This record gives sequence, C-alpha cells and structure tokens, in this order.
Amino acid sequence: MRVFRLFLLFVLAVVLILVAVANRDPITVNLVPEGLSRFTQGQWSMTMPAFLALFVAMVFGLIVGLVWEWLREASQRSEAKARARELARLEREVGDLRRSHAKPKDEVLAILDTPAASTTNGASVPALR
Repeated sequence: MRVFRLFLLFVLAVVLILVAVANRDPITVNLVPEGLSRFTQGQWSMTMPAFLALFVAMVFGLIVGLVWEWLREASQRSEAKARARELARLEREVGDLRRSHAKPKDEVLAILDTPAASTTNGASVPALR
C-alpha cells in the first residue's frame, strides 16, 4: 500500500511540474470587476504566472471544501461525543453493579460460589484434613 501511495504522489508531482512548465506565461487576475474598481480604492489586480493562478485556485477550492465538510459534520461529531460519554457512564454503572452484586452476602453462599477442585476425570475430590 505504501508503494502505491508513493507511486501516486510521484505521478501527481510529475503532472503538476508539467502543468507549471507549460503555463509560465504571465496573466493578470482581477479580484474586482473593472466596473466596480472605480468605487473601490487600491490595486485589485495581480500579475502572476498562469500555473500559479491555477494552483492557488485549486488550494482555495480544497480549503473551502474542507471547511464546508467540517461544518456539515459538526452535528455528527457532537452526537458521537455525547454517545461516547453515555457509553462510558453505562460501563461505569455496569462495573459498579457487578462489584456490588458479586459480593457474597452469606458465608455459606460464598463457599458454594467458589469453584470446587476437580480431578482429571471431572469428579470432585473431598478436601483433605
């Protein structure tokens, strides 16, 4: 599995390098449309290589997708956490019940509850005096 993962990383790196080499021409990216730029103050455009604009767009999309999924799964995480707390509480309760009900209430019952010594054929042997 590790070899397969390394192979995929290698192929991805080669593809990204080929895209970067093929798209070195500078492009201008406008962050605000020209019609709105007269209402905003400052420089709202950048000149960069085309591959850099492409990579920035991919990383931005990846981050937006990760945040979207994290927010979408927030209720599932909180429910899982509540169920884990409830499970731990129930396990503690079962352990307490086992300890409290496992204590012998009578000496005779305690003797009867202890396992008897057995021989190889399974018959019990009377205790030695």
